[in-house]
Amino acid sequence: MSTGKVLLGILAGVAAGATLGILLAPDKGSTTRKKITQKGDAYVEELEGKFNEFLNGITKKFESVRSETVRMAENGKMKATEVIADLNTATHGKLNG
Repeated sequence: MSTGKVLLGILAGVAAGATLGILLAPDKGSTTRKKITQKGDAYVEELEGKFNEFLNGITKKFESVRSETVRMAENGKMKATEVIADLNTATHGKLNG
């Protein structure tokens, strides 16, 4: 199971537990609704933070892979240039020899 799914399951469980605790508390309806709204806002902020961390991690990995790909392409280009130069030298020597 992926870490994201586990985290989402834990957050959903905590949210459900907190909501049930608020609903079963002996407060007035308006107070209960206010508490639910505040808890909901807190969970939204927490999820936004986790989502931003996730996006930052993916962005860093993407940039790393991109840099590595560019480096490998440049190395491949240099190797191809070397091979072509070697072939030209070998071919030129045989034509003149």
